[in-house]
Amino acid sequence: MNSLPPLRPSCPPGTCTCRRDELLETAGADVRILMLTRHEERRLLERLENVQSLDDLERVQQRMLDQLGIRITVAPGHNEVRSMRGIAIEFAEQPGLCRKTRPAIAAAVRRGLEKQPEIAWRLLDAHDLLGGL
Repeated sequence: MNSLPPLRPSCPPGTCTCRRDELLETAGADVRILMLTRHEERRLLERLENVQSLDDLERVQQRMLDQLGIRITVAPGHNEVRSMRGIAIEFAEQPGLCRKTRPAIAAAVRRGLEKQPEIAWRLLDAHDLLGGL
């Protein structure tokens, strides 16, 4: 007997813009994002806060894409980067991703970069911002 993995419960009506119900009603829709339960979200946030290198961050990003369909881009912002706030963390539009999850993931990435500032330097260098120094 095949049992479905636990799905994230729906948010109270009118409080979220995740379009969870619309996603579930669409035939053939990618519902992997709904497997990000609150428990799994906490594990993901902890993992993002404890990245050890730029390669590690990129691996976590790839796993998020492969397992949940979450496409996240972490790059230097368009303006001057003076702190971790200058790092742009953007999400591709995705039905089913809770509006509270997006800022929580972004904050966890920033906390991870603050713990390991050399990751931010490698990120800047990878985008050729420090290449001329």
